[in-house]
Amino acid sequence: MMHVPKIAILLAEGFEEAEAIIIYDALCRVKIDVDLLACQDDIKVKSYHGIEMRAHALLKNKLSTLYDAVILPGGPDGTVNLGNNANVIDFIKRHDKENKWICPICSAAAKVLSKNNLLNGRKYVCSGDLYKNVSDGIFVDQDVVCDANLFSGKGLGMAFKFAFTLAELLKLDKDEIRFQADHIYINY
Repeated sequence: MMHVPKIAILLAEGFEEAEAIIIYDALCRVKIDVDLLACQDDIKVKSYHGIEMRAHALLKNKLSTLYDAVILPGGPDGTVNLGNNANVIDFIKRHDKENKWICPICSAAAKVLSKNNLLNGRKYVCSGDLYKNVSDGIFVDQDVVCDANLFSGKGLGMAFKFAFTLAELLKLDKDEIRFQADHIYINY
């Protein structure tokens, strides 16, 4: 029986909704089990553009769950809230120690991981010029960047590429990934 990867997408107030939902949708299409986890005391999380979304569970109730990957969406306020949340940082550290995929997109590499010294000298990409404030990683200006168990994406425009590349990193069937990308008219 094939292992079905399990992924957590961490949602904090102000998260970039399009990044979270595009990645969620693409991963579900390739039959990955994805949990949307609210990183606060309320299961409802308000996005960057004020959309209230209901997560599947609270992070605090999933702290002992080990996922194959942890995705950190961007969003100006969302990444600040993720980066200031002790449960989020402990969750990331535990997954990193277990060599699970740590997957920031957009501003999350700089504003969550670097802010907490979690890039650990690995290559990464982030949006805009946020890399100028990062001292614990190596910025690479590409759409997506993989170094050891750190997989990062540049920003919203790369959300589909980010999701489908992560699916490949999780050793899923490339033909199925290609089929799903073609089905939604994404050049992947």
